Amino acid sequence: MKKSLLAVAAIGAFASAAQAQSSVTVYGILDVGFQGVTTRVGNAKTNVTKFNGEGAETTSRLGFKGTEDLGGGMSAFFTAEFALVPTDVDLSGDKNTGLANRQTFVGLKKNGIGAVAMGTQYTPVHLAVGRTDPGQQNNMLGNVIYAQGGASGNGQTTTAYTTRYNNALTLQSETYAGFSAYGIYNNNNSNANNPATTQAVTNNEALGLGINYVWQKLIVDLAVNSSKQQTITGTTNTAAALPPTTAVIGTIGNQLGTSIGTLTSYAGAVYDFGILKAYAQYINTKYTSNLDSNAYVTRAAQQVGVRSFVTPTIEAFGSVGNGQFTAGSAAAIATAGSRATQDFTGYQLGANYWLSKRTNMYAIFGSTQVSTSSVSVSEGGSSYGLGLRHTF
Repeated sequence: MKKSLLAVAAIGAFASAAQAQSSVTVYGILDVGFQGVTTRVGNAKTNVTKFNGEGAETTSRLGFKGTEDLGGGMSAFFTAEFALVPTDVDLSGDKNTGLANRQTFVGLKKNGIGAVAMGTQYTPVHLAVGRTDPGQQNNMLGNVIYAQGGASGNGQTTTAYTTRYNNALTLQSETYAGFSAYGIYNNNNSNANNPATTQAVTNNEALGLGINYVWQKLIVDLAVNSSKQQTITGTTNTAAALPPTTAVIGTIGNQLGTSIGTLTSYAGAVYDFGILKAYAQYINTKYTSNLDSNAYVTRAAQQVGVRSFVTPTIEAFGSVGNGQFTAGSAAAIATAGSRATQDFTGYQLGANYWLSKRTNMYAIFGSTQVSTSSVSVSEGGSSYGLGLRHTF
């Protein structure tokens, strides 16, 4: 009887140990409040006010992540994270009647070396901006680095750079002497070679690299994204879309999936002075036609900001930045003598009142203005958000 009891106890202890080697966590954010957005093109204005608006400070989401110890310093991990729209009646929170995928991937990690993962994942630029943005990638107008196009609360894309790649392979190194590196590669090719039809090839390819450095109270990030989509029918390189010949705010979005090459470079830094954190950022994105390298659009911007706890429960932040669009084709340059340019500015002010470590009330205001150019009238916009955010 004693041997049986000892056997049962041993089996129970082994089962408990095995269970402790793997874990799954459910997490998420719910952000709901009151929002208002005003946009202007020339003398025409549009006002949108939302009671129970959502995602002004952070896009609502629901996620699952887990790890399993494989032994020998090796572990498996996964993340599945989806956007939520708490104010919409449609299925699961996506107005297209389905879950909006923010990131979903599975991978392996080796202690002392790093990790490899496959799936839908954030780009190096998006991760770098997240670590060095004074507004923490909120969804209000006025941030010239994590730029929003006027509709508050979406939080899935930005008009300044590509946030994520599907079908991606990533490599994440361990940290050595304060340095860590992150690389991403995406490839999605289709080749239709039917003897009865003309051969058609579609290539979607993207890659990126990010380097993060942490030294005491200093954080520095350098990152680059590069992507290209190319469609060839027979021997002809076709263009699904060309860069716009006018530089208009909000028209430049995620170009992966059109016949355009995209290159984004980013540099950002944060220093913690104790009483406040100071931020500095720079970004440059260039969209180039596959048919004509002289047909391109660039968007360059720089921004500085601060973030600080005024009291133990009140946190405030602010940022100000400016930039320029440069656009045009070879034909337009021949006519006008130079490329079209358009300047823009933006700023944000915000505050959090922390009720606990996971619950806060917030107020955010942001504004952006675009100057008149030879190809477009002036335009601008402002937005504000008041809300309650809870993380779990």
